[in-house]
Amino acid sequence: MSEKIFVYYTSDLHSHFEKWPQLAGYIEEKRREHEEKGEAVFALDNGDHMDRFHPIAEGLKGRGNVELLNASSYDMVNIGNNEGITLSDNELYHLYDEATFPVVCANITPIDKEDPTWLKPYEIKTTESGVKIGVIGLTAPFRVFYKLLGWDVKPPEEVMKKYMDEVKKQSDVVILLSHLGYHTDRQLAEDYPEIDVIIGGHTHHLLPEGEMHHGVLLTASGKHGTHLGEIFLDWDHERGTLENKEAYTVASTALSENKEVKKRLDRLNARAQHLLHSKVTDLKEPLDVAWFTDNPLITQLTEELRRWTKADIAMLNAGVLLEGLGKGEVTYSDLHRICPHPMNPCKVHLSGKEIVEVVRSAHTKQITEFPLKGLGFRGEVIGKMIFAGLEVETVTSSDGEEHVRKVLFNGEPVEKNRWYSFATADTFSFGKFFPEISHSKTKTYYLPEMLRDVLVKAVRSIVGTSY
Repeated sequence: MSEKIFVYYTSDLHSHFEKWPQLAGYIEEKRREHEEKGEAVFALDNGDHMDRFHPIAEGLKGRGNVELLNASSYDMVNIGNNEGITLSDNELYHLYDEATFPVVCANITPIDKEDPTWLKPYEIKTTESGVKIGVIGLTAPFRVFYKLLGWDVKPPEEVMKKYMDEVKKQSDVVILLSHLGYHTDRQLAEDYPEIDVIIGGHTHHLLPEGEMHHGVLLTASGKHGTHLGEIFLDWDHERGTLENKEAYTVASTALSENKEVKKRLDRLNARAQHLLHSKVTDLKEPLDVAWFTDNPLITQLTEELRRWTKADIAMLNAGVLLEGLGKGEVTYSDLHRICPHPMNPCKVHLSGKEIVEVVRSAHTKQITEFPLKGLGFRGEVIGKMIFAGLEVETVTSSDGEEHVRKVLFNGEPVEKNRWYSFATADTFSFGKFFPEISHSKTKTYYLPEMLRDVLVKAVRSIVGTSY
């Protein structure tokens, strides 16, 4: 006798709730259909369901996301880096206290506390017919960030060596929830061909019909709720083997909106907005912003970043402020709207020679017009780079390119062999934008503070108020 087992999953929603009424509605409908037929069905989430760019995630610090997963009867979820390293230690520790599902993530644990009751390295689910489904979770090992927040994150390979045999002995089918990225998933499939299915995420890849690699079925549903994943398993009870496994994705545009799910979102949004509506200051005049020119708000934010990190120099991109502020009362909700990015302050040490190279690169169109996506940035383009603590003299050539002539610190040319402390957004400590910053061996990250926490100080400094 063969039994069909159905698994539905979401991954990397990043609080793009505009798609949630379709996704959750579909999963809830499918669960009802399968349960009415007596079929085994499971709903899983692979992490980064939360992203603090959205008011619901910001105002409720991720607890609203958990409520949504509860309401749709999810069976298990994994932790993504947006749950793991954009909340404070205490907020993460209690994030899932009200969850009706276990959180499976085998490679993180608190450093100085007992594991929270909701955290499990793996979970074994048993169908009514007795088929055991073992689910392990793994998340991206951003060790420096987790350590600053009071958590330890271990390398995935080390954890798999510890748990794979243990889970396999207890399970008929093994599923890995992997918030590690496509290339790591392929490597894990090679190293552990006894895994039946890897549900992938983190790198936002989409595998519409799955991909077989060393006998392991890899599947992934992209990002931002554009798709959800379906996995169909055929278990042969007579042979005691998995005789077939298939994976597909369903586009959310092809799904109907569930009105009850939409009402849940509306209620959560109202609660979140109430919590975010705390007064920051009053403006006598509006503060406009522009992505390719200097303006008082981004200038003051850059200066406050320099002061707050006690750095010699600071640099921020004008594109980090999405909108200006109107005249009158300014609330934290307003600051979240114009600066929604889950970006943290960062400080490095650079030589004078390296600073000049950073300044030169920062004035090229290749940088300022780059349509950055990811790395914490939730805007449109990088925009003009603004500096505090430096005077930069430039000339514009006939082709419209800006060229740096002089870089001065305290009125004197930057000294090539002197070391300077340099503050910026953590986004620029990753990737290839500024190798001098990303390759620095003296990076200091400030967590759990976001850039908008520094923005509070900047706005108050402009109007000369404090609260």
